[in-house]
Amino acid sequence: MSIKVLIKRTVPQEKAREMLNLFKEMRSLATGQDGYISGETLKSTDRLDVFLVISTWASSADWESWLKNKKRQKIQGKIDALLGGNTSYEMFQYGLRE
Repeated sequence: MSIKVLIKRTVPQEKAREMLNLFKEMRSLATGQDGYISGETLKSTDRLDVFLVISTWASSADWESWLKNKKRQKIQGKIDALLGGNTSYEMFQYGLRE
């Protein structure tokens, strides 16, 4: 079953350009990953420093495999260093289940 992963980040204005370049680099790498379906990056209209990345994966196993990708981890390290903290992720699946 496909899943969506939500990543919310607060990016200070002075770091936005560098962060957007890292977002693009990450997305470019993700498109070649098995199980990657799609992704989008949204910017809040209320708080211009808040970004939401939504990616869709064929399965949670595909997402977990992506998390272990060494090239992804290198880019993620740059993102975390730029923002001064670790990134957190939330995974969601479609539909309602008991």
